[in-house]
Amino acid sequence: MNLEERVRSAVAALLHATGESQTELAAALGVSQAQVSRRQSGTATWSLTDCETVAAHYGIDVLDLLAGPTRATEALPTRRRRVPGRQAGTAPSTTVQGKAVGVRDGGAA
Repeated sequence: MNLEERVRSAVAALLHATGESQTELAAALGVSQAQVSRRQSGTATWSLTDCETVAAHYGIDVLDLLAGPTRATEALPTRRRRVPGRQAGTAPSTTVQGKAVGVRDGGAA
């Protein structure tokens, strides 16, 4: 597997592990969903700047992203992992003093 294939596989694995859609990743990167789709299909490539941005978005080191899907998902912080039963695109919630509070990336929603 070459580097471009490893990055595409790692991004796909991260999308799956977090339950995030290409549209949500695109919004975080400031690009269109079509641009993410082209990069994932191999029509376009992920630049090193893209890789740094993707890694930062998922809270992992860029070297873990470049290492491939196994290392990227192992490095994914627990708070970013999909919770069974939670729909993709929804923030996890927790209860604080009897009230449900949304949480995303460690901060209150």
